[in-house]
Amino acid sequence: MVRISCAVALALAALPASAQESEVSKLREEVRRLQEQVRDLDQQPKGRSQGQNAFNPEISVILQGTFARSSQDPDAYQITGFAPSGGEVGPARRGFSLSESELIFSANIDPYLRGQLTAALTPEDEVEVEEAFFQTLSLGKGFSLKGGRFLSGIGYQNEIHQHAWDFQDAPLVYKAFLGGRFNDDGVQVRWVAPTELFLELGVEAGRGRGFPGSDRNKNGVGAGSIFGHVGGDLNPSTAWRAGLSYLATSSDSRGFEDLDSLGETVAQSLGGKSKLWIADFVLKWAPGGNAASTNFKLQGEYFRRKETGTVTYDDTAQAAPQFGAAFTDSYSSTQSGWYLQGAYQFMPRWRAGYRYDRLDHGTVENGIVANGLGPTAADFPLLMTDYNPTRQTVMVDFSPSEFSRFRLQLASDKSRQGVTDNQVLLQYILSLGAHGAHRF
Repeated sequence: MVRISCAVALALAALPASAQESEVSKLREEVRRLQEQVRDLDQQPKGRSQGQNAFNPEISVILQGTFARSSQDPDAYQITGFAPSGGEVGPARRGFSLSESELIFSANIDPYLRGQLTAALTPEDEVEVEEAFFQTLSLGKGFSLKGGRFLSGIGYQNEIHQHAWDFQDAPLVYKAFLGGRFNDDGVQVRWVAPTELFLELGVEAGRGRGFPGSDRNKNGVGAGSIFGHVGGDLNPSTAWRAGLSYLATSSDSRGFEDLDSLGETVAQSLGGKSKLWIADFVLKWAPGGNAASTNFKLQGEYFRRKETGTVTYDDTAQAAPQFGAAFTDSYSSTQSGWYLQGAYQFMPRWRAGYRYDRLDHGTVENGIVANGLGPTAADFPLLMTDYNPTRQTVMVDFSPSEFSRFRLQLASDKSRQGVTDNQVLLQYILSLGAHGAHRF
C-alpha cells in the first residue's frame, strides 16, 4: 500500500493544476480497486496458490537395483519353524535385478490437511499402493489424525521406507512376524506431549487386511494397535528413543504350502487371533550434534507373538494322498525374536555396519498331532521343527551425495535348518526430486 500511495503522489505532482481535480477522482478509483484486490489475496488460503495450475506437489522417485550372489536358491527360501507370511521376504534375486522403486507425491491440500501417495514399482512390472493417506495439519494440543493406507507406527523400523534402511533387507523378526512390514487401511491418532522430554502416544484401527491377519470381509475393525515412544538428549552429542507397541489382529485362513513326511506338497492354513508385542530402542551419536563428518547409530527391537486358533491339514488334492482327508484342530504358539545393529559413519560419505538376527521357535501346540488324528510332527516341518534361525550381516556403503548411495552387503543366513546361505550383494539407491526428511 505504501507503493500505491507514492505512485499517486508522483502522478499528481506531474499534472498541471487545472487537470489535477479531474484526475484525482480517477486515481482514487484506481487505488480503491487495487486495495480490493490486495484484500482478496490476503483472505485466500495460504496452503495453496490459486488458479488452474495451482497444484504443485513434491514429487520424488527412488530408483533401486541389486547384483546378488547366494549359495542357496532364493526361490526356496523359508524360515524353518515359522509359518510363511506370504510376503516377499526372501533374499534378493541372483544376478542383476531391478529392486522395488518408489514414486512419491506429497502436498498440502489446504491449511488443514496434507496428502501423500507412495506407489511401489515392482520388478514384475506391477504397481502397488504402499501408502495413500491424508494427515491433519492443525488439530492443535499435540494431536494429529491420519487416514487411508499407511505404514503402521508400531516398532521402530516399520514406519521407515525401505530405501532409508541401514541394510538392504529387513531383520528376521520383521520377516517372520510382519511379512516384511505392516501397513493397513485405517485411521491413526497421535499425541505428542508438550514436554521437554519427547513423549508420543498413538492408537490405530484398521481393516487387518494383511499378515499376520487376513482380509475377512467383515464390518468394523479387523486390527488394532497402540504404541508409545519416549526420548531425549543425553548430551549435545547423543540422542535416544525407546518404545513399546502392541498389535492385535485375526485371520480366517492364512494359507501356505508345506511338505509332508513323504516329501509331498500339502495345503495347510492357520486361523485365529494373533497378538504381537514390540520393544524398540535407538541411540544416535554425532560430535556436537553435527552428523556430517562422523556419526553412529545403534538400533534394536524385540518381538514376542502369541497366536491361538485352529490349524488345518489337507492332502486331498494330491495324486497319491497320504491320508486322503482334511484335518482341523486347535493350534497355539508363543514365539519371539530380536535383532541388534549398528551403523558407523567413520568418515564423510562412508559408513560400515553390522547386524545380528535371532528367532526363538518357542512353544507350538498342534491339536492334530497331539490328538493322534493321523498326521505327525514330521508332516508339519515348517510349524513343528524346533529350530532357532540366526543371521549375521555386514555392510559398507558410500554416498556421493544425499541423493545417492552404493552399498556392499555380506550375510551368513541360517534361516533354513541344516544349511547356511552365504550372500553377497551390491546395491544402488538413487533419489530424484524433492524428498522429505526421514524420521528419527
